[in-house]
Amino acid sequence: MPSMRKTYDEELLQLDSMLARMGHEAGGAIESALVALKKGDVELARDVVARDSQIDAGEHEIEHRCLQLLLRQQPVASDLRKVSTALKMVTDIERIGDQASDIAEIALHLHPEAAGAVGVLEDILQMGEDVLRMVKQAIGAYVQVDLDAAAKVIAHDDAVDKAFSRISEEIAHYIAEHPEEAATALDLFMVTKYLERLGDHAVNVAEWVEFLKTGVYKSRRIF
Repeated sequence: MPSMRKTYDEELLQLDSMLARMGHEAGGAIESALVALKKGDVELARDVVARDSQIDAGEHEIEHRCLQLLLRQQPVASDLRKVSTALKMVTDIERIGDQASDIAEIALHLHPEAAGAVGVLEDILQMGEDVLRMVKQAIGAYVQVDLDAAAKVIAHDDAVDKAFSRISEEIAHYIAEHPEEAATALDLFMVTKYLERLGDHAVNVAEWVEFLKTGVYKSRRIF
């Protein structure tokens, strides 16, 4: 029995490593998508889109590993929290990869000069840096089971939401004054919306870290 428990613990550690690696890949996709957007780097944008399938494959591998861990032996409560957290987190990380890919898709055809004329590109890139920091901090909070780091991610979401509202309003004003440039402005709005969603996914990951440590999710005790 002790050797079986040791093996199980090692497999749980492997699960941690797989999630951390997938989170790192998703964070890298955001970073590359933002660079592609800033510089109009089509090749980098294409690389982000192409790498999304790797993140999707990681999701399927982790889900399969979680089911194996649940079925292999009678898990104790802490094991169940670990595996159920992984199952929830992996969905958010996969969606982070999807939205990074969505931003890269826009970067494929959005010329930096045209985007710069709208007057919000620098603010969008700053918002992107904030969101990237949230994602990295959320993944780090999971690896370290760090409640303080998770709480900081959750608290920062208000700032991201405010940035989204402010930039969206500026884009709406620009479209009203320059309807001929509406397509470019709307592309930038979509980038801003994807960034806002990325912040939400980072918060979701942080909330699952809280659950992993405490058994409480969104102020409700689950187990």
